[in-house]
Amino acid sequence: MKFKLLCLTLLYSCFALAQNDELVFLKGKIVSEIKELNEILVLNSRSESTTTTDFKGDFSLFAKVGDTLNFSGLQVVSKNIVLTKNDISKTLFAVTLQPKVFELNEVKVNEYPEINAVSLGILPKAPKKYTPAERKLSAAGVFKWYSPLLIPFGGMSVDGLLNSISGRTAMLKKELEIERKEMLKKKLENYFEEDYFTNTLKIPAENIDGFLYYAVDDEKLVKLASENNKSLLQFYLGEIATKYIKITVPKE
Repeated sequence: MKFKLLCLTLLYSCFALAQNDELVFLKGKIVSEIKELNEILVLNSRSESTTTTDFKGDFSLFAKVGDTLNFSGLQVVSKNIVLTKNDISKTLFAVTLQPKVFELNEVKVNEYPEINAVSLGILPKAPKKYTPAERKLSAAGVFKWYSPLLIPFGGMSVDGLLNSISGRTAMLKKELEIERKEMLKKKLENYFEEDYFTNTLKIPAENIDGFLYYAVDDEKLVKLASENNKSLLQFYLGEIATKYIKITVPKE
């Protein structure tokens, strides 16, 4: 009897090991605050097989439990993930990547903030305040409009020429969009405590950041946030959470 039990235990262990060693076709998706999610390299360190993401951040490759996937790209911070049985069983394996932050040169704050164009009588009232991304885009638009007027008088604005050739204006629009989404994400973090996401929306604590990046892509959410209607915003976040959970939680 003991011998039979031992044989059954060994057979079960071998079967479980075989299951863990089984290759599966893993479908995944990159979640990040940036729009440019294409050409992110995904490397399986064990098999040394690679693939790259499409413009939506989707990717697929063969993998198994215990494999280490490395994610790297010019626009994101590299990340290693060791696949678990839970990861393999998901219908869609979501991976949150942080954008690369490029350090800017030191900026000195004005030591005399009370001295400005209004106090000196240059302007009748304070001008509209722009965010850094809005300021760059506004300047690019002015140069683009003004540069054709300069052609008959000897040439074209350098900034206007660069905008026309390199598509700098389009790039600045993307930068503005990223900045606004980051501001909306911080607004949601200030509106709701962590236990609202974990207990009410059922979002795991480690996935809250990824969920917020996913949520700020929703146009209706952006509109509700601009209206500062917290009740409707809270209700609609529940709908978005349901969609998010479907693509991140393993299929039963």
